Amino acid sequence: MRKLTFGMNATLDGYIAAPGDDIGWSGGDGPDSSPSGEFFQWWSDRVGATGLALYGRRLWETMSSAWPTADQRPDAGPAEIEFARRWRDMPKVVFSATIDKVDWNARLVTGDAVAEIARLKAGDGGPMDIGGATLAAAAMRAGLIDEYAIVTHPVLVGGGTPFFTALDSWVNLSLVETRTFPGGVMLTRYETRR
Repeated sequence: MRKLTFGMNATLDGYIAAPGDDIGWSGGDGPDSSPSGEFFQWWSDRVGATGLALYGRRLWETMSSAWPTADQRPDAGPAEIEFARRWRDMPKVVFSATIDKVDWNARLVTGDAVAEIARLKAGDGGPMDIGGATLAAAAMRAGLIDEYAIVTHPVLVGGGTPFFTALDSWVNLSLVETRTFPGGVMLTRYETRR
């Protein structure tokens, strides 16, 4: 059985996007958020270790508009080149009923997302990451998420798209890692207790 992790940048008040889908706060203002920083490297290493990434439509559109050719920009540094190549090589599944084509080592699923995620989890292969609030919320409510990797940024946005969804019952977690990055960014990883 494959492990499924929901990992995203989040604000201190628990949002993955501010109103209007604004994620400008997640780039940070410090040198560590630049492609030469350890925070960027952590995300790059995570992509490199992911066996399969599961994306909702909005996150797919964000990532696929930035990373497929980022390594070909004249100003791309070594870390950006590495991330772009890792992202392209990583197998991806995009869940959407509103788009009809994906590329960059991805396949499209238009049907029941929860059933497909459960099927993928039951199979063989490396760890899976899930991203996108709506998709992750469906997997969360179905009890499919094994780990939460919350990268909290020291900013309050007051509203927007929450990291967590409303649940029908409690989910007990165990803390497995904390890590502080420069600029006050904090990683906390929790495993679901089953």
